Amino acid sequence: MSVTEEDFPELRAEVRGWLAEHRTAAVAPYGAHPPHSHHAGEPERRWVELLRKGRWLCLSWPETYGGRGLGELECMAVNEEFARAGTSRPRLGMGETLVAPAILAHGSEEQRRHFLPRILSGEDIYCQGFSEPEAGSDLALLRTRGEVDGDRLVINGHKIWTSGAQHASMMFLLCRTDPTAERHRGPSYVLVPMRDNGIEVRPIRMMSGGEGYCEEFITDASAPLSNVIGGLGSGWRVAMTTLGAERAGEISTQHLGYLMEFDRLAGRLRDQGRLDDPRVRDTLARLYGRIQLMRCSGVRAVDELRAGEPVAALLAIDKLNWSELHADFGAAALELQGLAGLERPPGDGYPVDELQRAFLESRGRRIARGTNQIQRNIIAERVLGLPKDPRPD
Repeated sequence: MSVTEEDFPELRAEVRGWLAEHRTAAVAPYGAHPPHSHHAGEPERRWVELLRKGRWLCLSWPETYGGRGLGELECMAVNEEFARAGTSRPRLGMGETLVAPAILAHGSEEQRRHFLPRILSGEDIYCQGFSEPEAGSDLALLRTRGEVDGDRLVINGHKIWTSGAQHASMMFLLCRTDPTAERHRGPSYVLVPMRDNGIEVRPIRMMSGGEGYCEEFITDASAPLSNVIGGLGSGWRVAMTTLGAERAGEISTQHLGYLMEFDRLAGRLRDQGRLDDPRVRDTLARLYGRIQLMRCSGVRAVDELRAGEPVAALLAIDKLNWSELHADFGAAALELQGLAGLERPPGDGYPVDELQRAFLESRGRRIARGTNQIQRNIIAERVLGLPKDPRPD
């Protein structure tokens, strides 16, 4: 049995009542993926402030730290109501979705009371300092160093593919504080101030014209030892909590964003008089079927959560499905429109419409949130029970 409208009726009624009063202020229509930018404008900030006052942010956090203490199924019900109203429920970036789970699981009470309210208020905006130029998808190969100097940690290194670094005030990063330890035992997980702290940020322009990713050169950046989560040398365990903070709370509703994107494509093709083409209709039917498969995966995840079963392997399957679907959708969106799909809208700089952006940015989704090659390994080992690949001597 999945989450239905009969589940959590009081909570659903509260969401619907609040949205009925405030929906006209919403600025974020429900969609598969927002533009790859981490810089919200004034209307977006006003909408987030309304959500903050209504306590519709950080739903799973304990009430002690400003949340509602909702379980995963309850969070799904809230997300479904926002999706039904046709608007997204924004998150407070990586601070809410990635850092907070690590602090709640591994941080001290003092750290929770200090860092969590700053995330909720918007005072701290985080970016992720995991990827490095020489490490590829193997996080254990990180080379960034952290050296203890009194009550502080001094950090030197190089990070890349950092989403939204140019707008962040804090970075949660992994650095190697014990170079003699086995590679999974030496890293530490540190919350590092970004501003005036020896961190040079260089935005990376993408094919879509946006600059959602950045590269950082870190020279003698400093953070107090009280900003180390989980203790020195325990960063791998903390990082696994962050990486495991996947999309379980959205898995029951994420198909709706892709469906709306699909409807926009079908509408444009209708306007162009292309829907009578059997090839166009066949391609659309195949894409629609894959979106429905995503919906079924969400139903299955809800069932397993309700039964208390782990969903990590199912989330790997889901990530593989939605990232490959979006890459195929972006390619189909341009191909089915013909030359009309290649014509950029007017405007300064490098403007692209939403379907062109889907094509240009969707390739990177095969890498984001864990490469699809890694997801296939997880599925092979945890779902199919296949042996692990032998490591070279």
